[in-house]
Amino acid sequence: MIAASLILAAGLFSIGLYGVLSRRNLIVVLMSVEVMINAAALAFVAVARGGTIASPMPTHDGQVFVLFTMAVAAAEAAVGLAILILLFRTRRGVSTTDAAAMWG
Repeated sequence: MIAASLILAAGLFSIGLYGVLSRRNLIVVLMSVEVMINAAALAFVAVARGGTIASPMPTHDGQVFVLFTMAVAAAEAAVGLAILILLFRTRRGVSTTDAAAMWG
């Protein structure tokens, strides 16, 4: 079961990475980053549910890491959307080239 969950997490992470590297729309890039964060959270939970070598009982370390990951993801979404609103107001677009021109 752990292997299947980790394969799923790797697949989701790959999809998110492809979205970050191939898209020009910043909204899609932010959604792809969220998919990558969720893939990492899935991997944390899968490894935590599997137990350790010393103890076959599952620990709650992975769930604690996921709570911190969710807090970071919420902060990232809030800051990212604020930057997108600022970019749209100044450049009337949300592409990566507009962002590069704004800060470059």
